[in-house]
Amino acid sequence: MKNIVRQSARNETAAANAKSLAGRSNRRTEVRIVRGLDDLLMVYSIRASVYMAEQDCPFVEEFDGNDHCATHFIGFIRGEPAGCLRARFFSDFVKLERLAVRKSFRRSTLAFDLVRAGIDFAQRKGFTRFYGHSREGLDPFWARFGAKPLPDRETFVFSDYRYTEMVLDLEPIAGPISLKSKPMVILRPEGDWDRPGVLEASSGRMPRRPTKNSVTTRLSIASPRQDENVKDVA
Repeated sequence: MKNIVRQSARNETAAANAKSLAGRSNRRTEVRIVRGLDDLLMVYSIRASVYMAEQDCPFVEEFDGNDHCATHFIGFIRGEPAGCLRARFFSDFVKLERLAVRKSFRRSTLAFDLVRAGIDFAQRKGFTRFYGHSREGLDPFWARFGAKPLPDRETFVFSDYRYTEMVLDLEPIAGPISLKSKPMVILRPEGDWDRPGVLEASSGRMPRRPTKNSVTTRLSIASPRQDENVKDVA
C-alpha cells in the first residue's frame, strides 16, 4: 500500500512538472520549446560551439537531417542562450539527443533542467520509455534520471566517440494528452496545453457556411459536375 501511495505521489508530481512547458524557469535559468527561426538559430549556434568547435565534429555529422522533424528545447541563463536538447518520437519511445551546454555555463544545472523538460514534455504526450546514447564517461549523468544501459547491447562508435545505449522506463502520468482531451486542448501549441490558444479565440467568430468556404468554392469551379460530392474536410 505504501508503494502505491508513493507511486501515486510520483505520478502527480510528474504531471505537475509537465505543465507550463512553454517556459519553465527559475531565478537563473529558463527552458522553453523552440517555436521560431530565431530560437532554432540559437540552438544551431550552441551545438556548433560545443560539438563542432570543442569536439571537432564535422558539420554534416552534427546537422544530420533530423532537425526539422524533431522537437527542440533551448535553455537560457540570465537571458543568454546557453544550452539545448533535441527530442525525436518513435512508436513506443522518445530519443533524447544533442544535449549541449556552452562551456562557460557548465557549472550550472542547465543540463539537468533541459533533460527534465524533455522528459516532462514527452510524458505529457503519453510516452513512458526514453532512449539515448551516452558518450563514454557520461553514464553517471544519465543514471541520475534512472536511465540504465540497454541490456545485451555492446557499445558503439560514431563521430569519433564511443557510446552506450541508455534506456529509462517511467510510470504513466495522470492526464496525458489523448483522444480523451478536448479538441481545443489538442490544437494548442506544443507543450502549452494548459493555456487557451489563439484558435480558441477564433471560435467566437460566426462559422462560415460551407458554400462560402474558399476551398470548396475553388473545387466547385474546377469540377462543376462534382458539386454534390464536395465536402468541407478542414
